[in-house]
Amino acid sequence: MSRVMKDSGIEWIGNIPVDWNVIRNNGIFRERKEKYSMDDCDYELLAVSEYYGVAKKKDKISDGEYLTRAESLDDYRICRKNDLAMNIMLAWKQAYGISDYEGIISPSYAVFEPFDIHPKYYHYLFRTDLYSGLFRNNSTGIIDSRLRLYPRVFLTLYSHHPPIEEQQCIVKYLDEKVSQIDTIINKTKVSIEEYKRYKQSFITETITKGIDPAVTMKNSGIDWLPRIPKSWNKTKLKNICRMKSGDNLISVEIDSTGEYAVYGGNGIRGYYPEYNRDGTYVLIGRQGALCGNVKFVEGKFWATEHALVTEFTNACNPKYFLLLLQTMNLNQYSLSSAQPGLAANQILNLQVCLPDLQEQQEIADYTLKRLDSIDKLLEQKTALITELESYKKSLIYEVVTGKKEVK
Repeated sequence: MSRVMKDSGIEWIGNIPVDWNVIRNNGIFRERKEKYSMDDCDYELLAVSEYYGVAKKKDKISDGEYLTRAESLDDYRICRKNDLAMNIMLAWKQAYGISDYEGIISPSYAVFEPFDIHPKYYHYLFRTDLYSGLFRNNSTGIIDSRLRLYPRVFLTLYSHHPPIEEQQCIVKYLDEKVSQIDTIINKTKVSIEEYKRYKQSFITETITKGIDPAVTMKNSGIDWLPRIPKSWNKTKLKNICRMKSGDNLISVEIDSTGEYAVYGGNGIRGYYPEYNRDGTYVLIGRQGALCGNVKFVEGKFWATEHALVTEFTNACNPKYFLLLLQTMNLNQYSLSSAQPGLAANQILNLQVCLPDLQEQQEIADYTLKRLDSIDKLLEQKTALITELESYKKSLIYEVVTGKKEVK
């Protein structure tokens, strides 16, 4: 039996269950204006993000970063457990959420105290596209980076308002379902990382040892590669290839569509009506945090100054050469930590091992065939994550807006 619905009287909300209401936010939230003083007890610093809502700032610090505190925390806003904390500059991007913690947040943010509601229901509700769109439309500013959803405006907006008992049922249902979905997503992400590590170790194994498990090995005299098959030779990259930076192309000249792909330091940047390379090449990212990544490119294209264009001699199979460079972790040879970059002369003087051309071809064919299978599996797992995220988003929307009834 379909659920009995009624007109909410609010155009953008549309129909709601017959026993639900709509309510202005000032009927269920009031702005909390408590401010922190250095004389107060020590409060936890909280972060507010579009990605996770509200969290302890110390839990969201990346490796190598440090938790810093402002010189003075006076005027920081106190946020109580179950309060709605909002970054008013990014409300249109869902930078808000119900807090599970007592703490303090930036004085530029807003804090709202809930009353007579189940706060977690509104956490789910407000983080739907329906409400982030509403918040965007009611934010003030001429460009996205200047948009502000001021507290007085937020409090005048209407929201869905189911009976409190149903709010509780919805939260219980969604907590369980979202947890189940997130568990599958997280396990899939872990699996993807494991396959990526296996993929790299497989490349290293075949490119540095070959595909004959019974091959006799010898000392190589190469620091990064102590032992190699007995029949292989060592040489420097400069003896088997040439490297040269691409040509400058300003961003305004690059289009989103066009005849010839433009390659920068990390893949295709766009398109351009002319080309400066025609053939088979391996491109090495020359600048930035991702310098050292390698890509195989064939045909006509434009290489920018951010890529090292590599041409090979007849002694090297292009696909084998690509895989060889992938094993070398070229990023470790970047010259600066502030703006990492690779110098062609330094790379060309690195020593490598090289089988004969026939064995290079055999190794490349074997390796790429296996990598293709791994990549297809990774694509399937990535697609599964996308589907699950979409399903979770749809499920939350259907339930919190009353289109799907839960008990």
